[in-house]
Amino acid sequence: MIPIRDDNPHFLVPYAVYAIVGLNVLAWVFVQGLGMEPALSRSVCTLGLVPGELLRTIAAGTAVQVGPGTYCIATATPDWFTMLSHMFLHGSWMHIIGNMWFLWIFGNNVEDAMGHLRFVVFYLLCGLAAAAVQMLSSPASGLPMVGASGAIGGVMGAYVMLYPRVNVHMLLWFGFYVDTFAIPAFWMLGYWFLLQLIGGVGSLGGIGGGVAFWAHVGGFIAGAILVLLFRDPEMVARHPGHGWRRQIR
Repeated sequence: MIPIRDDNPHFLVPYAVYAIVGLNVLAWVFVQGLGMEPALSRSVCTLGLVPGELLRTIAAGTAVQVGPGTYCIATATPDWFTMLSHMFLHGSWMHIIGNMWFLWIFGNNVEDAMGHLRFVVFYLLCGLAAAAVQMLSSPASGLPMVGASGAIGGVMGAYVMLYPRVNVHMLLWFGFYVDTFAIPAFWMLGYWFLLQLIGGVGSLGGIGGGVAFWAHVGGFIAGAILVLLFRDPEMVARHPGHGWRRQIR
């Protein structure tokens, strides 16, 4: 199931969402070489977040394979800038397209509830919180983490707090059967969060790569909390679908 749109109008031009999407695309093109080697592996190794390197739980010189014949080498001087840079990198075409699509669907209405600058600060804080939770879940990992999904998880957590009953239209694709249906945001996003939580519990103790489930969980929870500080009540009140009392039809 894939969200394709919501029934939530927005009143501001979402300049912050445009800018974040643009920065991710620019990084994919000019830093990551459109996913081609050696640019992809080089960007992941130098700008990806390595929990064990930042927390100094792995020795300098530790090599971790990130691709066929490609290894990242842990350094003795951790670069904390990767806490920020990893949010703008991706591992594949599907990775960046999926993340940017979810940001596009849910980000404009969250930006609408905060304003442009507040949304940028909120987004970055959610990404940092997501990275911190992921590091705590696997502090000795030497595998670089990249992706905007932790920060976008924060946007989704904020959305469900602001507009829980707004309908989200979903695309159902099952073999040759294709259909669309609408469900309230709290069902769709609650289901997504539950899947991340189950995946996170299942990943505990693992040493390999894969999906950073705990970053998604941490980002979502951070967004649900931080939105209480960053929202502008007057801007939220303009939305006919805000809160639990109303639903757009």
